[in-house]
Amino acid sequence: MNHDTERLSAMIPPLCIWYEANRKPLPWRNDPTPYHVWLSEIMLQQTRIEAVIPYYQRFLSELPTVFDLATVSDEKLMKLWQGLGYYSRARNLKKAAVRIATEHDGRLPDSAEALKQLPGIGDYTAGAIASIAYHKPEPAVDGNVLRVTMRLLACSDDIMLPATKREVTALLREVYPDGKHAALLTEGLMELGETVCIPNGEPHCEVCPVRELCRAYENGNPSEFPTRNARTSRRTEERTVLLLKHDSRYAIIKRPPSGLLASLWEYPNREGTLSEEAVTSLLTAWGLEPKAVTSCGTAKHVFSHVEWHMTGYEVLCDATSPSFVYATPEEIAERYAIPTAFRAYTKKLS
Repeated sequence: MNHDTERLSAMIPPLCIWYEANRKPLPWRNDPTPYHVWLSEIMLQQTRIEAVIPYYQRFLSELPTVFDLATVSDEKLMKLWQGLGYYSRARNLKKAAVRIATEHDGRLPDSAEALKQLPGIGDYTAGAIASIAYHKPEPAVDGNVLRVTMRLLACSDDIMLPATKREVTALLREVYPDGKHAALLTEGLMELGETVCIPNGEPHCEVCPVRELCRAYENGNPSEFPTRNARTSRRTEERTVLLLKHDSRYAIIKRPPSGLLASLWEYPNREGTLSEEAVTSLLTAWGLEPKAVTSCGTAKHVFSHVEWHMTGYEVLCDATSPSFVYATPEEIAERYAIPTAFRAYTKKLS
């Protein structure tokens, strides 16, 4: 890697000035307390800013302090998080909040190293909290920051390698300011990567505040950076989803406490693509006496490592099963956290 700290140091003043003049008015930026920064950064992982804003506002309305988060019921927490995906983030938030409430008097630690001892807080989130909320000279390196840095340095190191991220973090730490400018630099690097030095398509070099310092811009090839290896392809799983209706209530069941979508509620489903006849046979074996089986279409949901290709059926049943909880569509909407993966079928409830 090109250890051009002079170039990186020179980018800080123009980038901070640009950010102050151009930053988006996001709710967590209005009052960047450690709790607010932490919550927003966790929500923003793998999720678009526009999607996060209403969740963030609703979450803070219900759980305005670390102590509220530490004592919230798991059911309410999952309901507040429903639709954001990657539910382990919410579970780790609560685990960390319990630690913060009991071991730190409700105040997040102010050092990156101490923050990383908490569940769900890694190098990036620790750096973001330390720099944005506590004004510590601590970089927060995510995909945006990696892309900006590799273009500035015209560095072709593979950004998918953990060693590359460690090197970039160490390099930035050498030039990072403290105080207000630590926060401005962290936010500025993120904003630049999101709006100007973008990942897909041509970067908007004509409006970049640091283009005169960018080696990739000088060379005329910014789109060639960063370099990344091929991603591992996702596996595909076929599933059959059953909307089992008895009177006006539908069957739901809680998933296991570990693994994908742990402890969330779902509609009964089975691996494979079952025909109507196979569904009827299965439910008869369960003692549910199906009266009518109706197709309710197919759907696909993409996780980071697997794709679900789903076939759904609504089944009117003459009996219920003690294996399931039965709830009306209104009760499901209000009380039970059904993953976004099943959204297409939740819309079919009537």
